Amino acid sequence: MTTRVKPWRGVMVATALPLREDLSVDFDAYAEHCRWLVAGGCDGVVPNGSLGEYQTLTPEERAKVVETAVAAIGGDRVMPGIAAYGAGEARRWAEQARDAGCQAVMLLPPNAYRADERIVVEHYREVAKAGVPVVAYNNPLDTKVDLTPALLARLHAEGLIVAVKEFTGDVRRAYEIAELAPELDLLVGSDDVLLELALAGAVGWVAGYPNALPESSVALYKAALAGDLTTALPLYRALHPLLRWDSKTVFVQAIKLSMDLAGRKGGPCRPPRLPLVAEEEALVRAATEKALAEGLR
Repeated sequence: MTTRVKPWRGVMVATALPLREDLSVDFDAYAEHCRWLVAGGCDGVVPNGSLGEYQTLTPEERAKVVETAVAAIGGDRVMPGIAAYGAGEARRWAEQARDAGCQAVMLLPPNAYRADERIVVEHYREVAKAGVPVVAYNNPLDTKVDLTPALLARLHAEGLIVAVKEFTGDVRRAYEIAELAPELDLLVGSDDVLLELALAGAVGWVAGYPNALPESSVALYKAALAGDLTTALPLYRALHPLLRWDSKTVFVQAIKLSMDLAGRKGGPCRPPRLPLVAEEEALVRAATEKALAEGLR
């Protein structure tokens, strides 16, 4: 397989993890899902993110998820999430990903408590010792630690990160990041600001809803990056009732339901997540069925 020069670029799907009714991982279904996403035009996958319910996996399961993805589509298309409470544990997950053949990893800042800038920098320094390119993941809504444009520029200047998955939803940050760290790659982090960040210079999308609708999502991404608003705007409007669920607390349940409706295997979630309440389920179901009826795939 040809090695991708910058394997964090393009549409990298934050994969949901298919579970059986007994909540065991269906690794065969996961391998098939990874292959299906690439066949649908996606550039690769991001296993063991929050959409992949990594917090509920055993260490053995978490390692096998990465190995399964690599065996299915090749290491240059797999960018695992390596988030952990401690920098030492995160470094070990980076090493596991490296040894499995992955060529990039994605890392949250410390998320067990509200770390200050000094601690954040040391966290990334430790993980960088694994020798695999690191994509920072900025999600202050959940971690309570904000990787501000200035802090990202510092991490990049030290050679600790190559890109950032930006999940704040504040599209204004794209321009400040570009000014302070022009060589740092910006990746769209939340589905419902894809068009805005693509127009602002993003070169990748760590995506949720392609799990259910990869072909239409890839078409939207390509049109947005090309500045082809004639193509992008109608697609964005058609997909946005679904894309906005990626920024909601129940995003895993919502995306898995859409997968099930689209003929994929999403399945249940592990606790502490519970099924959608009736009102949420009705909204997701209606939006998904409407998208499918309109020919989105």
